[in-house]
Amino acid sequence: MNIIVTGASSGVGFEAVLELILSGKHKVIALSRSQDKLERLLEIAHGLNPDAEIYALAFDIVHDDYAGLVQFIGGNFDNRVDVLVNNAGALVNKPFVELLETDFVEMLQSNFIGHVRMVQAMLPVMPKGSHIVNIGSMGGYQGSIKFPGLSAYSASKAALHTLTECLAIELAERNITVNCLALGSAQTEMLEKAFPGYQSPVMAFEMGKYIADFAVTGHRFFNGKVLPVAVTTP
Repeated sequence: MNIIVTGASSGVGFEAVLELILSGKHKVIALSRSQDKLERLLEIAHGLNPDAEIYALAFDIVHDDYAGLVQFIGGNFDNRVDVLVNNAGALVNKPFVELLETDFVEMLQSNFIGHVRMVQAMLPVMPKGSHIVNIGSMGGYQGSIKFPGLSAYSASKAALHTLTECLAIELAERNITVNCLALGSAQTEMLEKAFPGYQSPVMAFEMGKYIADFAVTGHRFFNGKVLPVAVTTP
């Protein structure tokens, strides 16, 4: 499969890419804003699998021009994307009364609008049977326990969850499957920012493996689903 993973320079995205290249069955394009971290990813990936077909591109899903990304995909993927993992995102941790309108704008851009742009740009090269996986959060999952300071972040993730359900209906005739994994805690930099000092029982590499496995098999069992992936609260 030809697979794109955004937000691939750290955390669960980083680990998902490494899991995907281990089998040698997939070609992966890793996207992130950080060129230095992407180079580290490439180094580790080729250390694990010297024959890994992995390509990295520094790219901002919110602000960069997609024409260059489409050209990059055409040159490395022969204009075919089988799986898109929308993992990029950001987090603001502030009491509601201190939040500025710009904080909400930033969260919506990073956690929602950027993914909208990615999906719209990739659809022309996604064949029947493709799978779009949005990485959501238990913070935006209806009925889940909520935590102070994360209202802007959680609201943006809730928007992504609803988009998943809508896209599954709109893309059904094209036989493109869309699902969302609402992640609970995994030991990442973002978790530390959200819950300083908290230690998750789930390591980043464990969650990354789950995401990688779901990306290549989940479309056989689910469509239009927002699936909670959490063993603890947070």
